[in-house]
Amino acid sequence: MSKPHVAVLGLGIMGGGMAGRLLSTGFPLSVYNRNREKATKFAEGGAFVAASPREAAARAEIVISMVADDNASRAMWLGAEGALEGVVRGSLLLESSTLSVGWVKEFAIAAARKECEFLDAPVTGTKPHAASGELFFMVGGSAAGFARARDVLSALGREVLHVGPNGSGALIKLINNFVCGVEAASFAEAMALVNGSGLDREKCVAVLANSALASPLIKRMLASMESGDFTPNFPLKLMTKDIGYAMNEASKCGLALQTAAPALEVFKHAVDQGLGDLDFSAVVKSVQKN
Repeated sequence: MSKPHVAVLGLGIMGGGMAGRLLSTGFPLSVYNRNREKATKFAEGGAFVAASPREAAARAEIVISMVADDNASRAMWLGAEGALEGVVRGSLLLESSTLSVGWVKEFAIAAARKECEFLDAPVTGTKPHAASGELFFMVGGSAAGFARARDVLSALGREVLHVGPNGSGALIKLINNFVCGVEAASFAEAMALVNGSGLDREKCVAVLANSALASPLIKRMLASMESGDFTPNFPLKLMTKDIGYAMNEASKCGLALQTAAPALEVFKHAVDQGLGDLDFSAVVKSVQKN
């Protein structure tokens, strides 16, 4: 059987990697990006470059959006040139961005009115994982929709997990990222303490890198620190956004994420220092003693 035509909306760090992976695995592809220059290499690979989200969606059976936040997602889907105006009835719509649960559920209703199946399908992973098909998808939506999406998501991810109805994927992704943000902020402060205390920094790094603390996230932060390379795989400003979204979702449940609040302040301080477009690991730079 021929593979379904897929549209990818948003060709940033993650969306670009996903689009490239789909092309390399033989999926017919349409792409849209607000900055058209980012689409050039995909056209060279055989993708159709659409002038609007609406045009991209009109050519596809499966539409995937990967953008920065709620506002960007709304702009991509809604409006006269939004993807929702171009979708064919029965299309499968996937939102892989990290978004608020409220917006995801609102969009699910809008998709149903168009007689389309909608899944919130955010991911864990970074730029290299997107390009190599090693993302982890956590999917919210119907079992039938999940079954339809499995082939395309399996091309993009090493694991694809159905976690519940619409909104479930969005919420577990926010929970994941808030914990990552707390860990990153704590480690940044730990390194500031090492640097400010007179301890042997190299020996302390050796201890921390080989302790129970040494998660993949911490190892990545250590690698960025040692190389001085903070090229974004996951921009710091997006981690800041995700912690804030998670706190808002918790408040709706009558909960206060007491570890998230100070972590958010650490990340906001980093953004205020002009570090927002660097990798989230650059949070270590924001707490260094001058």
